[in-house]
Amino acid sequence: MHLSDPSASIYIAGHRGMVGSAIWSALESAGYENIFGRTSSELDLRNQADTNAFFERQQPDFVVVAAARVGGILANDQYPADFLYDNLAIEMNVIRAAQQTGVERLVFLGSTCIYPKHAPQPMPEDSLLTGPLEPTNQWYAVAKIAGHKLCQGFHRQHGSDMVTLMPTNLYGPNDNFDLETSHVLPALLRKFHEAKGAAPDGSDAPVTLWGSGTPKREFLYSHDLADAVRFILETPEDDLREAAYEGMLNVGVGKDLSINELAATIQDVVGHDGPIEHDPSKPDGTPRKLVDTTRMDELGWSAKTSLHDGIQKTYDWYREHEEEWVAA
Repeated sequence: MHLSDPSASIYIAGHRGMVGSAIWSALESAGYENIFGRTSSELDLRNQADTNAFFERQQPDFVVVAAARVGGILANDQYPADFLYDNLAIEMNVIRAAQQTGVERLVFLGSTCIYPKHAPQPMPEDSLLTGPLEPTNQWYAVAKIAGHKLCQGFHRQHGSDMVTLMPTNLYGPNDNFDLETSHVLPALLRKFHEAKGAAPDGSDAPVTLWGSGTPKREFLYSHDLADAVRFILETPEDDLREAAYEGMLNVGVGKDLSINELAATIQDVVGHDGPIEHDPSKPDGTPRKLVDTTRMDELGWSAKTSLHDGIQKTYDWYREHEEEWVAA
């Protein structure tokens, strides 16, 4: 059953993160009145007994699984066991509890890192499991593939209305700007900001990019993903199943750019005038990662925020919260 009643109860797992908070805002703006979440200190979703008890008590009508342990190349490489275990535990507990308590629809958020390193570009949904993964984020990818397959399995075995959205690289307000664990866009945004006036003579200091800067990436503003989640929750199941590939849909903007081009865009937004340098000793990651958005296009949804506007909104948010990151 699709979401249509403004009073329906909607549980957002991971509601305080970048994606979860954007989804909350999107649903609230659309008139839904009964949205709820729990912080990780209030409910550890890795704990099966606590998660089951929470679902039995709350009986949500709809569930969005935005809770995850996330990070960039460095974090994935340093904490492989944590990325695999924590994400597997969260997915297993939330998806099964939703099925056992009769949730009407569950939307699970995956990641396009689930696709093979050398998948055809743009990457269609049916390229899943057709080749080896990118080694630098394989732990996270395996966990997300397992979460999708669990949703697919519950639909096949029990008829559960569960769908997986595979968003491309995300950014936006409430992102992670820690230089050790963040993704490329927020990390560069902070680097360019901190380089302003940081040279010994008061000019803008150089900013160093990892690798060659030639890999191409696609970036989706978090509030566009949130709008896609609302759209999918509201889509009738017959339409959804007809459009999805085995219960899975890519969400992206349909175009990409090189890391060098991304850096130039961020530099323009921040107003940085210093040089851009490269560290070839650092990994590039996947050469290209663009998703095929044909299925979402045919359903009638597309992203609306330009990259420049999205980065500007993200930068505005970062400047308001800069002290929190510097202190950390």
